[in-house]
Amino acid sequence: MTGTIFNCVMIIIGSTVGSLMNKGLKERYQNILMQAMGFAAIALGLNAVVQFMPKSNEPVLFIVSLAIGAVIGEKLDVEKNFNSFVGRFSKGPLAKGLSTAILLFCIGTLSILGPINSALQGDYTYLITNGILDGVTSMVLASTFGFGIALSAVAVFLWQGLFYVLALFLNDFMTAELLTEISIIGGILIFATGLSILGIKNIKGLNMLPALLIPPLYFIIKSFF
Repeated sequence: MTGTIFNCVMIIIGSTVGSLMNKGLKERYQNILMQAMGFAAIALGLNAVVQFMPKSNEPVLFIVSLAIGAVIGEKLDVEKNFNSFVGRFSKGPLAKGLSTAILLFCIGTLSILGPINSALQGDYTYLITNGILDGVTSMVLASTFGFGIALSAVAVFLWQGLFYVLALFLNDFMTAELLTEISIIGGILIFATGLSILGIKNIKGLNMLPALLIPPLYFIIKSFF
């Protein structure tokens, strides 16, 4: 878990630096930074979809996953509950910033493959690279939303810790096929987040998060037949 801890520390450091910038940053600069993050999220999302879609052997799975996941997420109203929880600690737009940070930090190839490589091969290269990238991103986000972005480090620790444990105990289950499907859905969610940041379309990205659970369930069921 050394690489994951490094990743989380970088997020906290980036958030600290960004929050210091936030105090002296004029609103127009905050707005342009948010626009930059919106375009960055769209680019990252498109890149993930373009990269992994051709590798998929289940071309309809991501559509079914998004549909089922969105219905489940809407039923649970994940986004509303998340905003209410964050609202207890902040009256500002921190919830939007945190949801963006969590998607950007967790739903990515490096954040998924990193802990797996760390567990199986003791290789921290992906996680160190991811940590540096997350540190810079958290700095930009915190310059707009404040130090609260550092809370995303908790989500990153739990997310990467999950894949670390799965890699240790369910090595055969963590196939390239499964990671491909998760990456496609993750790319779409990040793209949707970018649209929301830019104000093009208000999308409940967090309500679609359960879609990420559908591919693992599908492959579990498939393994019995």
